[in-house]
Amino acid sequence: MIEARHLRVLRAVAATGSFSAAARKLGCTQPAVSQQMKVLETSAGTPLLIRTGREMRLTQAGEALVRHAGGILAGLTAAEEEIAAIAGLRAGRVRLVSFPSGSSTLVPTALAALRAAHPGTRVSLVEAEPPRSVEMLREGDCDVALAFRYGATGAEWDDLVVRPLLTDRLVGLVPEGHRLAGADTVTIGDLADESWIAGCPRCRRQLVEVCEEAGFTPRIDFATDDYPAVIGLVGAGLGVAVLPALAMESVLPKGARTVTVEPSVEREIVALTLPDLAQVPAVAATLDQLTLAAPR
Repeated sequence: MIEARHLRVLRAVAATGSFSAAARKLGCTQPAVSQQMKVLETSAGTPLLIRTGREMRLTQAGEALVRHAGGILAGLTAAEEEIAAIAGLRAGRVRLVSFPSGSSTLVPTALAALRAAHPGTRVSLVEAEPPRSVEMLREGDCDVALAFRYGATGAEWDDLVVRPLLTDRLVGLVPEGHRLAGADTVTIGDLADESWIAGCPRCRRQLVEVCEEAGFTPRIDFATDDYPAVIGLVGAGLGVAVLPALAMESVLPKGARTVTVEPSVEREIVALTLPDLAQVPAVAATLDQLTLAAPR
């Protein structure tokens, strides 16, 4: 019989490429990892790893098992949490992953309300931008992912439970002394000759697409995932930027001015989870609080 602990070990070996590195990741010994892999291969009835010197490669069977492991472990977590809630333990654990501007705005309000309503629920938070955060959810490394996307993207999230939170409009950011600093509204084309400061990779792609639709390719001189850094660079007069309005809520734009940009560009902010995990009370409560924390 394949056990969950053996699947976790297999995933660690696959991710790190060796028993020693997997042992360090899992906080156990290398012989313990080796022994659990032997047991797993016996249970599977076929080799799962090819050992070549110090490196490990997955066999076809190993690749298949790793591919299913995330969903299996998520299902087990859902079962354990739901059983605990039904048994009246009033405890739960939620692993939340969020992009930075969500971490500084939506998440604090939601988690404070969650703690007040359910003090026995433990929530951990790590940061990652989509699509990495969505990959973490599918791989079983988190329970709720705060994510965003620009426009409709087909079946990108069709296998997930999607809780819409808000629509976030991009705003322009220019230095205080800029020729457009006092304008009520500017078009993206008005900024065609400017030096640009770009954000995360997904936001960067969106910026390029919007500018190209307006007939120019932006000259991106600086790129950073850190929104305060973007604002600081603009404030120092080093360029212009467009940022989600949500990113501006927790940062004082010293030396910079916001302007409304036309045509309007919006991103959809959502909370995501797996269908099995959506039934877990602690996860459902987290989704509810994130929804309430979103500005209307």
